[in-house]
Amino acid sequence: MEQQQAQLGDVQQTLFIPLAARAQDAGRRHPVLRDPKAVAMMASLDFDTARYGRGAGGGIVVLRTAIFDYWVRAFLAGHPAGTVVELGTGLNTRFERVDNGQVHWIDLDLPDTIELRRRFFTDTGRRRMIAASVLDEDWWPAVRQQPAPYFFVTDGVLTYLPEDQVTRALAGLARAFPGAYLALDTYSRSAMQRQHQMAVKRDIARWAWACDNPAELEPLGLRILDQASITRPPAGLRGQLPARYRYLLPVAHLAIGNVLRLTLFQARPVTAG
Repeated sequence: MEQQQAQLGDVQQTLFIPLAARAQDAGRRHPVLRDPKAVAMMASLDFDTARYGRGAGGGIVVLRTAIFDYWVRAFLAGHPAGTVVELGTGLNTRFERVDNGQVHWIDLDLPDTIELRRRFFTDTGRRRMIAASVLDEDWWPAVRQQPAPYFFVTDGVLTYLPEDQVTRALAGLARAFPGAYLALDTYSRSAMQRQHQMAVKRDIARWAWACDNPAELEPLGLRILDQASITRPPAGLRGQLPARYRYLLPVAHLAIGNVLRLTLFQARPVTAG
C-alpha cells in the first residue's frame, strides 16, 4: 500500500504521537484500547516515526486515552443520547470505541487536521466533523443544535496553548454551556520542562502551558467532579486494565507521581441574579 502524505502544522503533527501509541497498543496480546483503526491509519500514512512514533511515553498516552474513554462511557450511561464534543480530535477513534448507537458526536479540529481526518472518517446522522479552533466561538451554535447535555473532552491539546488562551477558552465554554461536562489533562511545570528537552531533541512542538493544580481552573466557572492520574486511574477502570499495568502502576506512581492529571469538571449552572 502506498503511504499518503499529511500536510500539517507543527502542533497538528503531534497527533501522530497518540496515533502511534494506540496502534502499538492494538498489536499487543492484551491491549488496553482495542483500536484496529489506529493500526490501519498508521499503515497508510507517511510520517517521521523517529519524531513521533517512538519513546517510552506510549503507555502513558494509552492510559490517558483510556481514562477519558471511561468518563465518556459513564456520561453516556446516564445520558445515552447526549452530545460529546471532541476538542482537538486529531485522528482519535473515541467514537468507534464508545458508540452506544444513540450518542451525538462532534469532532472538532483545525482545517488541515479535519482535511486529513476526512480521508478516514465520514459524517453521519449522529456524527459530524467541524473545522475550527477551540479558541473560536462560531462553532458553538452547531453544538447547541445537538441534544443536551454536553460532554466536552480535550485530550493532549490544551498544553500546546498559552495560558491566557487556555483560560479564555475554558471560561467561554463554561459561560456558553452551563451544566456541561468538561474533561481535560494538565501537566506539571516539571513535566513541561522535560517535554521541552525532548522536543528540542526530536524537533517537535513544545508545550506552552503547565498547571500544577487543576483546582486553579475552578474560578473560570468550573467545579471538579472527579480526578485521576496515569498511575491512579478510576477504580472502575483499574480492574479492567491488563495485568502488566495493574502490577506496574504502584511502582510508576513512586517514579512520576501526579505530573499528569486528568480532571472531570462541570460548568457551573447560571444562577438567577
